[in-house]
Amino acid sequence: MPLTVNGADHPTDGLDPAMPLLWVLRDVLGLTGTKYGCGIAQCGACTVHIDGVATRACQVALGDVRGPVTTIEGLGTPEAPHPVQAAWIERQVAQCGYCQSGQIMQAASLLAEIPDPTEEDIDAAMSGNLCRCGTYPRIREAMRAAARAMKGA
Repeated sequence: MPLTVNGADHPTDGLDPAMPLLWVLRDVLGLTGTKYGCGIAQCGACTVHIDGVATRACQVALGDVRGPVTTIEGLGTPEAPHPVQAAWIERQVAQCGYCQSGQIMQAASLLAEIPDPTEEDIDAAMSGNLCRCGTYPRIREAMRAAARAMKGA
């Protein structure tokens, strides 16, 4: 059964169904925007969407993937970034940038589910995404800006 990633089908013949999705994305498909952080689903660097739901790719086996996968590469384009990506850029959220793809994917999932999140909603959704640089205030500001942009779109 093919794996659908960013709208394209990829054959999985010959791949171990126990291989973590993270390694399929990075090593097999060459999509390196999804990062390896901790390997135990505690940091959020490997967050992707599976059927629209934010999921830690390091802990999902290829054989357990049900539904299309969207990575940071498929969320938007340089010409037409997703509103969350645009807000991140406008507010210069990233410092080192390592965790940012996971942060953006988690934020986009929250805003798709809750278009006008409360501070508590943001806290709950983002609590599993760690940023060693401490850009949390800019992350929150960008999320609020993206929510406003998405409402106006």
